[in-house]
Amino acid sequence: MGIISALTQWLVETIGRMGYTGIISLMFLESSFFPFPSEVVMPPAGYLAWKGEMSLPLVLFSGIAGSLLGALFNYWIAVKLGRPFLLKYGKYFFVSPESINKADEFFSKHGHVSTLIGRLLPVIRQYISLPAGIARMPMKTFMLFTTIGAGTWVVVLTFAGYLLGEHQELLKEYLHVITIGCIALAVIIAGAYVMIIRRRKKS
Repeated sequence: MGIISALTQWLVETIGRMGYTGIISLMFLESSFFPFPSEVVMPPAGYLAWKGEMSLPLVLFSGIAGSLLGALFNYWIAVKLGRPFLLKYGKYFFVSPESINKADEFFSKHGHVSTLIGRLLPVIRQYISLPAGIARMPMKTFMLFTTIGAGTWVVVLTFAGYLLGEHQELLKEYLHVITIGCIALAVIIAGAYVMIIRRRKKS
């Protein structure tokens, strides 16, 4: 708990110094390859908004913008390097051109909901951009559903820090509840999507 408190305090001070640029930069790292948890970025930013030291709308915008930029970075890497690499060396990892084509077909049909759901799930949220890039998912669709999914996560985390106010020591237990809630939401979205697809096939 001492380490968490110290880290939270350091982030509050860092974000306070760097401002909205700091939020964008840290969320860019969180959304790309770097293992930097958004759970220690957005709640402190929400706390600073509660104190009146930052603007809540700008905090939300900065968090979502950073997440989107990080996702686009991963997407670009996957488009430029991922597909050529898999086509050339995939056979050594049991990835055939046929499986890549199937992934392309899957993302052309279900990439939007996969991206949305992936952004709500721990660990997966950082890497869902890679298969989307390899499958060359349409950029506009990718950006739209990444923004929706990342925006949901950013809003929830920011308001957790904002609503807790001076009781930031309670954040750890609330984060556990928030994570479970986002996983449950992802399951509900997936279930609803499957039901819609089945109904369309029957009709």
